[in-house]
Amino acid sequence: MNCTILCIGKLKERYWSEACGEYLKRLNAYCKPQIIELAEYRLPDSPSPAQIEKALEQEGAAILQRLPAGSLLISLCVEGEHLSSEAFSEALSRYAVGGTSSFTFAVGGSFGLSEAVKRQSARRLSMSDMTFPHQLARVMLLEQLYRAFSIQAHTKYHK
Repeated sequence: MNCTILCIGKLKERYWSEACGEYLKRLNAYCKPQIIELAEYRLPDSPSPAQIEKALEQEGAAILQRLPAGSLLISLCVEGEHLSSEAFSEALSRYAVGGTSSFTFAVGGSFGLSEAVKRQSARRLSMSDMTFPHQLARVMLLEQLYRAFSIQAHTKYHK
């Protein structure tokens, strides 16, 4: 199974990179994980709504261009559905049983994802009603993927 995470922006702090690295290493037991970092559109300190929309469109086009052929796209966005870890694991399992062998998760920048990306998504997920930095969302997604596969494998990680 292939799990690709398309992210807007690079991780600048070492602690985020180390956390991602740890979960990527753990995920190798269950799937072929890959993170693809895409350029963040540069915005002024106080961008207008039009500037934000232009940035989202350009970032969204970059995400859709890098979407692996045949991969099921799942977007992380604030208006997405909330799933427990068990329900997330079950959803991934159902997709796999249905023949899906490639998942792509889209993680936007600080202003989120474009409508074009959301429309093309098979599913929209929300991590929480709380607001988190998009760098942390990447770590949280990797951890939840690892947890989902651990649940499917009946390991001790998920209690």
